[in-house]
Amino acid sequence: LRKKEKPWTKEWKLTKLRHRERESGVVRTMMDTEKLEDLKHFVELCKENPSILQNPSLTFFKSFLESLGAQVPPLVKSEQGGEEHHDELDEDIIESDVELDNTDIVEPDNDPPQQMGNFTSEVTDENRDAAQISKAKALDAISEGKLDEAINYLTEAILLNPTSAILYATRANVFIKLKKPNAAIRDADAALKVNPDSAKGYKVRGMARAMLGLWKEAASDLRVASMIDFDEEIAEILKKVEPNAHKIEEHCRTYQRLREEKKLRKIERDSQRRQAEQKVANLKSKKKEQQSEHEASDPDSASDLNYGKIVGIHSVSELEMKLNAVSKASRLAILYFTATWCGPCRFISPFYTSLPEKYPKVAFLKADIDEARDVASRWNVSSVPAFFFIKNGKEVDKVVGADKNSLEKKIAQYAG
Repeated sequence: LRKKEKPWTKEWKLTKLRHRERESGVVRTMMDTEKLEDLKHFVELCKENPSILQNPSLTFFKSFLESLGAQVPPLVKSEQGGEEHHDELDEDIIESDVELDNTDIVEPDNDPPQQMGNFTSEVTDENRDAAQISKAKALDAISEGKLDEAINYLTEAILLNPTSAILYATRANVFIKLKKPNAAIRDADAALKVNPDSAKGYKVRGMARAMLGLWKEAASDLRVASMIDFDEEIAEILKKVEPNAHKIEEHCRTYQRLREEKKLRKIERDSQRRQAEQKVANLKSKKKEQQSEHEASDPDSASDLNYGKIVGIHSVSELEMKLNAVSKASRLAILYFTATWCGPCRFISPFYTSLPEKYPKVAFLKADIDEARDVASRWNVSSVPAFFFIKNGKEVDKVVGADKNSLEKKIAQYAG
């Protein structure tokens, strides 16, 4: 017959096996399925938005990753003072120079503004005729190369007839010959104010802007002038102006496209960050709800012990529930039996009531032997006040009588 194994033999073998595992450094970590799913979800969030790891509450996890050789992307300050994940999109777009033909560009003239007439004044026939005479003298001076003299005659004509667009445009053309583009632009603006359809006004202003290197604006004016009254001179000027204008326009389109692409990528990145933050918030909310549901559904929850307060006991089942919760938390419970008619109880009760604040990790229970007779009977209470010290579901000590010193000494002994 096979010898029957003694009951304690199996337990001894398991104890020995656990001891060997501890000696060999074997650590077994048990995780339930729900916790594993939460961990997987958190890792996915980190992949989508590594900046989550910069959250101060995750410093421990970040340090752990870095200890394994991982590199956590740093954060940089945004313009608003907040923190953002560093990205090449945050770099400024530095525009390169455009190679242009600037051979005929001149230095801007800074002379005081020339005299202008009053656009709203009424011009008499006499003044109009006198203006024509001054204009004729100016044209003669231009043909002789006396440009400063021509300017003086044209200024006289403008003051006599300030409502003539052609006079302003003619003087502007002389300023072009004198290499004074700013003065020419002022006269061209005046001519276009008098007559918005002045081809010569657009033409002269386009020429002046080209002299200043304002290629896009020059091309725009010259194109309008060509549509109003085309001439060969405008066509010749456009042959030089338009290539520079096209280069600038293409340059602007390129960098505008880059800025738009940067803006769109930033919007997309911000959206992804907000989604990741929302997922984290939802996960935290879900865990909080689950914890609340667990505490509400678990009668043995430690939150029901009301640490820091005296908990009244009225039945054996209620006491067992509280002691089970204390046992799960591996804490000390003190069960105090008292009675309303007991003098020593009235003496010690205020002192007992003050103890929870001093020992917040101890569960202080209280039962009246007249109200909870079944509890008193279960614990064989024969005298009050009586204090039972309970740890891990077992009575470890007791104090009978109103001995404050002995009571607190034992609390300090077992609470640690």
